[in-house]
Formats: sequence, C-alpha cells, structure tokens
Amino acid sequence: MVDLMKYLLSIFLVAILLFGCTQPNGGQTGGTGGTGTGGTGSGTGNGTGGGTNVTPPAPQFLKGVSLSPRSFSSEDFTSFFTEAQEAGDAVMWAGDWNELSNTQSGGPVVVASLSSQYDYVPIIEAQFFTQSTGQLVRPLDETNRRAYKDAAVAFAERYKPEYLGLGIEVNILYEKSPSDFDSFVSLYSETYDAVKAVSPNTKVFTVFQLERMKGLQGGLFGGTNNPDNAQWQLLERFPKSDLVAFTTYPDLIYKSPSEIPSDYYSEIAAHTSKPIAFTEIGWHTAASPAGWESSESEQEEFVTRFFNLSSGLDKELLIWSFMYDPDTAEPFNSMGMRRSDGTARPAWDAWVQG
Repeated sequence: MVDLMKYLLSIFLVAILLFGCTQPNGGQTGGTGGTGTGGTGSGTGNGTGGGTNVTPPAPQFLKGVSLSPRSFSSEDFTSFFTEAQEAGDAVMWAGDWNELSNTQSGGPVVVASLSSQYDYVPIIEAQFFTQSTGQLVRPLDETNRRAYKDAAVAFAERYKPEYLGLGIEVNILYEKSPSDFDSFVSLYSETYDAVKAVSPNTKVFTVFQLERMKGLQGGLFGGTNNPDNAQWQLLERFPKSDLVAFTTYPDLIYKSPSEIPSDYYSEIAAHTSKPIAFTEIGWHTAASPAGWESSESEQEEFVTRFFNLSSGLDKELLIWSFMYDPDTAEPFNSMGMRRSDGTARPAWDAWVQG
C-alpha cells in the first residue's frame, strides 16, 4: 500500500551519483545473472566427512529486499548490497515506468548493472499511477501508451531481466478508476507480447494488493472488511501473466500476527495455478498508531507466521519491502528489518532462515 515508487525514486536520484562508488571489494566473483534457483549460500554438498554430510535442499524460491539503504551516503549504499546478500538473492527496484526508456543510466539500470557484481537477481517493477490517490502519472493516451511499451521493450532488449513487473497494486486503480484500469489491461497485454518478442525468457507480471483483493478494507484502511467485495475475478483479466504477484501488509488489518487466519495465504491457490510472488511484504515495529501498537518481537512473529502460512503455496519470489526504515508514512516507516544503527532486528534472522 505504501507508494513504494515515490520512495525508491528519491533513492535513485542519489543512487545514480553513487553508482561509480558501489563497486565491490576484490575477491567477488561474477553474479549468477538471475538463475532463480533458490537461496544464497546453498553449497554443493561435497563435504569432507566421507560422504556423510548432506546439504539441506535450497529453497525453491527467490528471496530478497527492495532497494532501501540506511542513508544516501556512498558507504551505506554499498553496505546495502553486501547486507542484501545475506537477506537473499534478489533486489527489487520500483519506479516510474518512463525510467525504463533510459537504458544508459538511472534506477533500473543501476540495479540491473550491479546484479552480476553483487550476485543477485534484479527485480524490475514499473508503475504508472499513484496508489494513494489512483491518479495516473500520465494519461493513458496513444502517445503515452506507445512510450510505455517502447520503454519496456528497450529495457528488456538490452538487459534481459528475469522479472519485469508492469503496474503495482493495480486493483486499487480498478477501485478508483475502472476506465483507466481497462485501458491498462490492454496496454499490459500489448506490452507483454512486445517484451516477449525481444526477451522471451523474461517473466512478465502485474502486481495486486492482497488485502484489498480479499475484500479487506477495514482496520487502518478505514473501511470495512467484506469478503463479498473480493476482487479475485481480476486475475482473469491478465491471462498472459507468467506469475501472479501481490503486496501484503496484514498489519493494516490485524493487530497481531496470531489473528491472521490459517488460510490467509493458502487461499490464493484456489484462484490461480500460476506461481506466486510477493513483491512487498511488511509488518511495522513502532508502538503506534494508537490501537495498532506493534513491536520488534511482533514483527519477528509475523515473519515466522508468514513462512508457515504460505508454506503450501507455489512461491517463486518473496521481497521484504524495506531493509531499513524508510522516510514515509506511518506505519510503513517502521517496517525495516534493520535498525538505524545498522544492527539487525529479530525479524532479520527469521527472514534469513525462512
């Protein structure tokens, strides 16, 4: 629900300047270039114990964080990528769709270019409207539709990203402007085909907001929870999606992780047989807002519960929204898994081990 595009866009105004300072220290081997085969540090199982050592199977999904360094300094920006290696094997960029048109510099180029050096899979998401208001960044007229499609094609052709998301929390646009949503559906279909023509192995998808998808608009949303208002039918509008992606912030609805129903995530499998991605996952740690107080231990409890409740899903990609607390609205501003002093919150270990 947070306007992640705005937050990450501000980061990359600085990231572009720091790009030349983010080269890793010597001894770093080349990256996997987006193998999508599971967690980091999986090992080979070749041990020296006479064949008795058995390496646990690697998770069959990618896991990582969005670009969210502690600060804009060169040191913190570089440290983020080192710490991200511990958090998983993926780093996500989300921003203005038009940024894809610049294939020489800018946010998505930085994330794509650094992926081989820091050994992660880049996840690229392009947004075209503001979630909080439902307002389009630009009208979806023929000129802008062509520009969006051309931008996605240009980026895909040059960088061959493994994952390319087009639109973030698009069911919110459906709620606020059905006509704009319908226009996006056709734009998505056209762009999907065009991207596949130049980068057949890129997995293309759009992103839905899970809580609202379920008809849950009570709690901090300020409305009511009514499963009769569920929006699962919207999945059928995107038959060309290579996976089904969601953002999930259940702390907007539930005051404690223990309140989350046992079928909260497994329900998704009743509506699609495609692989599932969660491109934003979060739970706040602050003792606010009033009535929705949380804590670091509660965040840790949620991480553990998330992995338990989603264990039966065909998961392909998991992204925690913030490594460090972002400068954004409450309650999103306390969702980082690391504190401002650089130390890890308890949720960090739960995530790494999940």
